[in-house]
This record gives sequence, C-alpha cells and structure tokens, in this order.
Amino acid sequence: MATRFSTKDLVSGGIFVAAGAYFALEALTYDVGTAFRMGPGFMPLLLGSVLVALGLAVAASGFNKPDADKPLTPPWRAVVLIIGGIVFFGATIRGLGFVPVALVLSFTAAMASRLNSPVFAVLVAVTLTVLCTLIFVIGLGMSVPWFGPWLGL
Repeated sequence: MATRFSTKDLVSGGIFVAAGAYFALEALTYDVGTAFRMGPGFMPLLLGSVLVALGLAVAASGFNKPDADKPLTPPWRAVVLIIGGIVFFGATIRGLGFVPVALVLSFTAAMASRLNSPVFAVLVAVTLTVLCTLIFVIGLGMSVPWFGPWLGL
C-alpha cells in the first residue's frame, strides 16, 4: 500500500527547511560566539535552525494525511498586483519619494485580495503610509525624500 501524504504540507515544510538551512549555513561564515557572548552569526544560526525544525514538523505532519480538497488555482490578481507593486517601488522611489510610493504600494497590496473593498484599501494604504513614514523615515532616519523631484514639491 502506498503512503498517502499532503502535498501542501510537504512542499511548505520543504520551503521552510530550505530557507532555514540557507540562513543557518550562511550564519556559520560569521563569528557565532556563545550564548553569553553572542557574535553576529548567533541569532541567524539560531533562527535558521528553528525554521528548519518547524519545517520538519510541518512536513512530518503531512504524512498519512492526504489532501482533502482539490488543487487551488493560483490567485493571479494577487500575484500581478504584488509583483507589480514591488517593481513600481524599485522604479519610482527616488523620483516620487517615500510617501506617494508607500501609498500606492499599500493600496495595491490591499487590493490584491478580492475580499477588500476600495474604501478599505484606501484606509489601509493611508494608515500604513503614516506608520511606515513614522517608523522608517522619521524614527530610523532612512535617507529618502518624503516627496521626490518628479512631483516638484
């Protein structure tokens, strides 16, 4: 009798294991130190190892548990909007500035879900733009203009 398994759990666990192993192995190129005198590689090694353990647990939970539902179709609207938003951010951050780009990117990310209305997406976009401006531009001193030269402000 063939072993039945959940493809979703195995793939998810495999992605976690691959990402965690990559970060843990990269962390070994830095000085790890000890628990009392942590080096720059200590936390990435620890977190990468935890991610590997979680990935193994997710993958193990997928054995003897077949997928009950049919495969889902990819959410193409979300894929296009999120990837397009990232490209938009990279292409326009210097010209438009932080505030307009964050506003547009937050709006498109909120509209990636079919469950969100345009009014809710605007509220999310304004809130995230204000919070990101406070955290990154003001709090952390990120050196990007609030409004860029393309806007003439």
